[in-house]
Amino acid sequence: MDKNSNYEVKDLRLAEQGFLNLEIAESRMQALMKVKERFSKEKPLKGVRIGMALHVTKETGILVRTLIAGGADVAITGCNPLSTQDDVAAALAKEGIKVWAYKGETKEDYYRYLNNVIAFKPNITIDDGCDLVSEIHKKHSHLIKDVIAGCEETTTGVIRLKAMEKDSALKYPMIAVNDNKTKHLLDNYIGTGESTWDGIKRGTNVLVSGRGVVVAGYGSCGKGVALRAKGMGANVIVTEVDPFRALQALYDGYQVMKMDDAAKVGDIFITVTGDINVIKTRHMEQMKDGAIICNSGHFDVEIDYKGLKAMAKSVKDIRYLVEEFTLKNGHKITCLAQGRLVNLSLAEGHPSEVMDTSFCGQALACEYAAKNKGKMKPEVIQLPEEIDNHIAKLKLEAYGVEIDKLDEEQIKYLNSWEEGT
Repeated sequence: MDKNSNYEVKDLRLAEQGFLNLEIAESRMQALMKVKERFSKEKPLKGVRIGMALHVTKETGILVRTLIAGGADVAITGCNPLSTQDDVAAALAKEGIKVWAYKGETKEDYYRYLNNVIAFKPNITIDDGCDLVSEIHKKHSHLIKDVIAGCEETTTGVIRLKAMEKDSALKYPMIAVNDNKTKHLLDNYIGTGESTWDGIKRGTNVLVSGRGVVVAGYGSCGKGVALRAKGMGANVIVTEVDPFRALQALYDGYQVMKMDDAAKVGDIFITVTGDINVIKTRHMEQMKDGAIICNSGHFDVEIDYKGLKAMAKSVKDIRYLVEEFTLKNGHKITCLAQGRLVNLSLAEGHPSEVMDTSFCGQALACEYAAKNKGKMKPEVIQLPEEIDNHIAKLKLEAYGVEIDKLDEEQIKYLNSWEEGT
């Protein structure tokens, strides 16, 4: 490990490759570059300390640079022990950015790094999964008076925040960046769909065509994962607890069944629910010999990984973060990334073009928070629709796409109730 008071990373010698990867990301994040250009001129974040717990990837590095261009002082750590790109962390450290992260963090280091960011006394927090917010509320409540607001990146984090709000435990405003339309479309639906299969393929090189793929959860992420499995020729099965989403899956052409039934017929299992123990030991006991299980939800709770280890006769490391468990009935199950995010553990996460819109949301949420300091209540809030539409417009411009505008007659018609057939 290389470290001083401002950073702790695996190896500073990786920085050269990190700079090259940051260069690639920047070239594909044209919308965020437009935000950065404006931020550089207007400095809307001047004097603001921003503490971040995000996946330390090349795309996140471009977000960090954008916030700094806006005048902010930034400190960052990871939000998952297996998702840091060590070369990017080294590059950020070389740039003088406060960063504490490495791939394969111990639980102790993970929380020590979170507390390093908290000791930075942030005025705005950016979270992916709510661990930073939770830690501040539980152990550092004296700092809350100086927090303007926070921004949350994931569905899992928003679920936790709404639980805090319901219990009257949330003490500063949280902007649910995850709930932006642009975030749901690109990050959850398109990004998770592509990057999940990228991780599975890199880890196993398995043939998907003709296989039974079980997708647990049919929210935005599950829809994306299922669609791409279908595109590769899989026989897709969806498990759900929500009647409406189950009906959607059925009408989209998928089989819908309980996990107890799907466990017997599936070949590849992917959880994207945000809930705990979706794949239980009883399900794994029923699986075919050679089944593959993995998770693309934020936390490592969706697969009962501990239960799998406890009931297995033996465990073999096949390759990095790919384990083969032999059960008492002789069947073998391959588990990817210890049940953690397969797309960031075994692949590189979402493509830069996807994170372009998500991180426009984060940057503009920070600006919104700074401009509305003291005006927001301690609750989960959503960015105004005009900001979300602005992000979509920036992305369309990056692709060179022009769209129509309503003329005065059309605007008048849409705002009138008097005209009928």
